[in-house]
Amino acid sequence: MRANFIFSEVWIGLRRNLTMTIAVVVTVAVGMGLLGIGLMINSQVSSLTNYWMDRVELSVFLCGKNDAFPACKNKGAITQDQKTNLKKAIEGLPDVQKVDYEDQNQAYQNFKENGGNNILLSVIKPEDLPESFRVKLKDPDKASAVEESLKGQVGVSNIVNQRQILDSVFGFMGKLRNMALAIAILMVLAATLLIGNTVRLSAYNRRRETGIMRLVGASNVYIQLPFVMEGVIAGLIGGVLAAVLLIITKILIFDQIQMYMTAPLSWNTLAGVITLTMVVGVVICLLASFVTLRRYLKV
Repeated sequence: MRANFIFSEVWIGLRRNLTMTIAVVVTVAVGMGLLGIGLMINSQVSSLTNYWMDRVELSVFLCGKNDAFPACKNKGAITQDQKTNLKKAIEGLPDVQKVDYEDQNQAYQNFKENGGNNILLSVIKPEDLPESFRVKLKDPDKASAVEESLKGQVGVSNIVNQRQILDSVFGFMGKLRNMALAIAILMVLAATLLIGNTVRLSAYNRRRETGIMRLVGASNVYIQLPFVMEGVIAGLIGGVLAAVLLIITKILIFDQIQMYMTAPLSWNTLAGVITLTMVVGVVICLLASFVTLRRYLKV
């Protein structure tokens, strides 16, 4: 009997404040959707960062016969003895894990396999590309220190620090992630305020019923429960809509760009994000309803 009465009160509240309830549902859906997208971007950035940071290398290019780099002018191509001594010097650095030599033919093949420009491939020959040492590091954070140690070494024309390239790329993605999370937080705050207003309006419209319930000895929890359930139901519906939005976003956006990603977003990650956003949506609605009732509903 009590359960039927509570559900009846919830249904009455939802119908009386239908417009506000719809607004709450939409706000929660958008807020949780943006929060979920921010979490998805965060997961993608973290996966890509871990993947590439483990593969950070220094490309130590060697002087060629007619190399235009200042370090090679009037010195000619690096000799075999200089290559041997340079490799030993690199391997002797404490932060170096592995050193691989890449000759001109290997450089040409890697250029082709990594999607080199067709026009360039038609005019470039293997002998046009420089030899290099590919230096694998124990700690990617030490890339700059190793680079400084190798500058000025005999036979070195140029050093490319992949860490600097990755920092610029992931720096932009990090800003995108932070912006998405900031917008999501604003939407969550908006949803919280809107839920509080909806519950307060519902409580005001039914002040006569709640007065009668107080007179017959109903407990505070029993009086508050229908209003709290209204907020929870709105939050749950909003969470479901947000889940649909996140699934569509994965299919239309993340899956479309996964061909460029070495660590695509998995469905397990999405399931975790959806679960978290739904829980957050319901908890926000629950807390907002409870706090608003304690302040505005005289029980």
